[in-house]
Amino acid sequence: MRRDTFLKTIAALAAAGALPLSARAAANVKMMIPANPGGGWDTTGRALGKALQDAKVADNVTYENKGGAAGALGLAQFVNASKGDPNALMVMGAVMLGGIITGKPPVNLSQATPIARLTSEYNVFVLPSNSQFKTMGDVVAQLKKDPGSVKWGGGSRGSTEHIAAAMIAQKVGVDPSKINYVAFRGGGEATAAILGGNVTVGGSGFSEFAEYIKSGKMKPIAVTSAKRLNNVPTLKEQGIDVEIGNWRGVYGAPGLNDAQRKQVTDMVLAALKTKSWQEALEKNDWTPAVMSGPAFEKFVDDEFASLRATMVKSGMV
Repeated sequence: MRRDTFLKTIAALAAAGALPLSARAAANVKMMIPANPGGGWDTTGRALGKALQDAKVADNVTYENKGGAAGALGLAQFVNASKGDPNALMVMGAVMLGGIITGKPPVNLSQATPIARLTSEYNVFVLPSNSQFKTMGDVVAQLKKDPGSVKWGGGSRGSTEHIAAAMIAQKVGVDPSKINYVAFRGGGEATAAILGGNVTVGGSGFSEFAEYIKSGKMKPIAVTSAKRLNNVPTLKEQGIDVEIGNWRGVYGAPGLNDAQRKQVTDMVLAALKTKSWQEALEKNDWTPAVMSGPAFEKFVDDEFASLRATMVKSGMV
């Protein structure tokens, strides 16, 4: 085979995603983070970017934060700007599904390409350190007296902490539509509101509040898991029958062919084996929950149905 023919063949195979990772030039990855800096998606996206570089499957990773509408604004930009691009990735998770259900945006997750679930974790509810309340029981008592006086702070409408707050109200006999939920565009904004005492109770993934809990700036009063986390009592053991988890994953661009989808999936799975990703799991108290391929696609479809049913039951939609 002539050298120029050989090089053209290699280029064609690379373009189609048909070469093994080791035979391809490392990519320049563009990471869409559909939230403002400082939250769980931001931390996840940047940890994954570092792991992609450590795995030598990306030469460079650039990040774009586009918060708002539970990730729908970032999703819309990702879908419109990255069609067919095997080097484009977007962080997403349960929060985005909830936002799509409540917000009914003109763009849908089905327009992008499912790649892999990465992690799972549960939420924690916290009080500002100077709160007049001490326990979830105190919060519930006030909620029953005057639902609007309890200001819940967390992620976008439809986030898991928003759903959990509505479920808590419903379980204790309060109309979920009466809860006063303040949605923030990113974890950094929610954290600032809690630390400043601008909300009554805050909710987020445990990892996002861990350092403030440890320093005493936030008081944890309940977790949404089946078992205690860091010895914080569950909602169930406090007589509130609510359990809900959070998870995060990654999607590829719209319009990827099968070979490109496999290429992107292999890149992500290689990153998850690196030391830096394992360190990120440990540092952030994330539980690894890796799932890819058709199993992940089915999981997202099932999650949509499950979340919608929960939100209908809780009066959110």
